[in-house]
Amino acid sequence: MGSSGKAMQAVAATLGVMLWAMMAALTPPANAQSWPERGPQGQNWTPAKELFGYTPLPSTQSAASFGTYTRGCLAGGQAISADGPTWQAMRLSRNRRWGHPAMIGLIERLSREAAAQDGWPGLLVGDISQPRGGPMLSGHASHQMGIDADIWLRPMPDQRFSFGQRERESAISVLKDGGKSWTVDDRIWTPAHGKLLRRAANYPEVQRLFVHPGIKKKMCETYRGQSWMAKLRPWYGHHYHFHIRLRCQPGSTGCKAQAAPPAGDGCGDALDYWFNVKLPGLDKKQAKKSTGPKAKPSRPPFRILADMPDACSQVLTGPTPSTPVAATLRSGNWQDAESWAFTEQWRRKKRVPVILPKIVQTLPRFRQG
Repeated sequence: MGSSGKAMQAVAATLGVMLWAMMAALTPPANAQSWPERGPQGQNWTPAKELFGYTPLPSTQSAASFGTYTRGCLAGGQAISADGPTWQAMRLSRNRRWGHPAMIGLIERLSREAAAQDGWPGLLVGDISQPRGGPMLSGHASHQMGIDADIWLRPMPDQRFSFGQRERESAISVLKDGGKSWTVDDRIWTPAHGKLLRRAANYPEVQRLFVHPGIKKKMCETYRGQSWMAKLRPWYGHHYHFHIRLRCQPGSTGCKAQAAPPAGDGCGDALDYWFNVKLPGLDKKQAKKSTGPKAKPSRPPFRILADMPDACSQVLTGPTPSTPVAATLRSGNWQDAESWAFTEQWRRKKRVPVILPKIVQTLPRFRQG
């Protein structure tokens, strides 16, 4: 393609993303629950996951996280570029590559340093957060404040994935039998996997790394006794990717900090408990059988905006950047514009509505009520 063709492609992509916000309210989403949009006191009963999940752009407020990792939101989010020298963002259609600027900066730093010093060629970046954080339409319970991120346990290949390939390519389990076992597969696991986790855990702003108990056990074989191992927390799943969680960042006074991990390397009885009790499911309590029909609750059983931190109302109605490119760290090349055009095209293809105008219209009445 000649220079004039690339220039036309760049212009077309840029115009496409400038239409991003104009696609709002084409098909207002139907509330999947049999609940009215408003309660008797005028409360907005739209599920919070819809209010946040259908909002396509961040706010331009000062960067801050509010609430908790599982009940919070993000102001002033930035997106990681679809491509960098040592990373590729995956699943662009989800529009979940937004985070607190500290998280975006850490991912880029980890990608560079792991490639230069640990033999890890580059990061395949999974979900970070939605543009304004908040509960997601599907998947994660956390990732709501822009300070959680998933990194695939698959090294970045030499070639660049097309945007379509990033929807189809899969992460790879490092456990035996494709994840059915609880033991790491040494045919897949390499020393570079361990070095990558070690590097991430040693960043002071990182509070936790969630990994499968089998991965924790493997790391204990090499790094037992090292203090940073306390940050590697065993958890269900997390054998296709690992989960980085940052501490509450400076300026995020509304962010509720999580307790520090227990002291020690976590390689003793606590890890044994996972294999002896938690993974076999022996700690699950049997569900109590219903003794009769249940009365319909007086309010929706799902989370609504009133359940979120008060600041999240202001985050939802905060000012919006002109385009997603304007809020992308390291932006300014045609590839960024083209990647956002792909994301918006996918949203239109799936007929996923954008309801930001609906939020703007309803929230003032909610605040008055």
